[in-house]
Amino acid sequence: MLTISGNRDQRCDGVSRRNFLQIGAMGIGGLTLADLFALEARAGVHNSNKAIINIFLGGGPSHTDLFDLKPNAPKEYRGEFSPIRTNVVGMHICEHMPMLATVADKFAVIRSIVGTYNDHSSFHTQTGWHKNDLRAVGGHPSLGSVVTKLQGSPNDPAPPFVSFMGNVSAGYLGPTYQPYRPDGAARSNLSLNVSSSDRLRDRSKLLKSVDKMRRDIDSSGEMDAMDQFTQRAVGVVTSGKLGEALDYNREKPDVLKRYLGDDRYRSSQTRNFLVARRLIEVGVRCVSLNWGGWDTHGKNFVTLARQLPLLDRGLSALIQDLQDRRMLDDVMIVMWGEFGRTPKVNKNAGRDHWSRVMQAFIAGGGMEMGQVIGETDRFGGEAAERPVHLREVFATLYHHMGIDVSNVKILDTAGRPQYLVDDRKPIAELTGSTVA
Repeated sequence: MLTISGNRDQRCDGVSRRNFLQIGAMGIGGLTLADLFALEARAGVHNSNKAIINIFLGGGPSHTDLFDLKPNAPKEYRGEFSPIRTNVVGMHICEHMPMLATVADKFAVIRSIVGTYNDHSSFHTQTGWHKNDLRAVGGHPSLGSVVTKLQGSPNDPAPPFVSFMGNVSAGYLGPTYQPYRPDGAARSNLSLNVSSSDRLRDRSKLLKSVDKMRRDIDSSGEMDAMDQFTQRAVGVVTSGKLGEALDYNREKPDVLKRYLGDDRYRSSQTRNFLVARRLIEVGVRCVSLNWGGWDTHGKNFVTLARQLPLLDRGLSALIQDLQDRRMLDDVMIVMWGEFGRTPKVNKNAGRDHWSRVMQAFIAGGGMEMGQVIGETDRFGGEAAERPVHLREVFATLYHHMGIDVSNVKILDTAGRPQYLVDDRKPIAELTGSTVA
């Protein structure tokens, strides 16, 4: 059993969050990789090329300093940054994101997200629900876990759901549908050298030999089925595809420079944007990323002036890269934090938690881009036009994956059918349907 610790992230709640990945016989959560594949197969539905990259800006970025600036508000509200034009008429964003300004026709900004919680948790941006909802039966599952349940298959070339975040829950779906979390040294475990691969194959052959007698007398065919799952598990590891996808150094220098600039070691966060694209290319359906450091109770503008240029480069590179590879219509990007921040700047040149409204960034998915949806009031404190509920965004993400939230229900651990969202529809402005 190997235990690998993840990154430490300190926020204003004083909690140090360390993620752990336990790999035992290439297993996760006490189950072997073959066990997971076998259990996933019970879902047994179709595959497609659709995928989602869910980017969580941990700490909660200031919405009025990124995509909803208020240049005409009093100084104590408008802050220190100025808006700049984009290639979409009438859309303005922060001056520290000039690269994104050139690809604004490929994304949409929702300025009026409601239904969030004043809680330093990624739970509601992974599930659409508060972490206490359905807690008695394990809570709501994350989007990636639902995709694994409904659209996973033993024939998939890669795990359906990969997460670089801790505390991403499969909820009432159970541990079978937890994400794969290749973190730290675990990445090297997925890229085995030739001799290690041979030994692993030898172990697979040995297991088959040991089970031969049981297989000979087995009339149900389950042993043969288990062989297939074991072969797939061994194949994922020995093929090295997942490990290669995680190794961004395999990219051409010009692609690396697009994401990282001249200093390729400057930001692990922008590297992860590149890795997300590489994972989807090998068959991953949902990738969850975490970029922390947005909890700006003090020195908000100093922090953002440092963070935003990196975000600008990495996110614009991801969008353009997907476009160049003709993947953007199949891949949907969503980026958000857990809440917005106070319209008024505090005495420490910071902004505090504000759950009344926040923003979301959406790109790709073959949807209607190049627009701003919703508006906040003149101070950025309330949704003044077209409030968009958090779960409307999730209905849209599921819609992109071909999952009809109005009909699909999943049984929880108590045997009760649960809708993925409540009475919410996909966002009409994005899907091109008539706005109700």
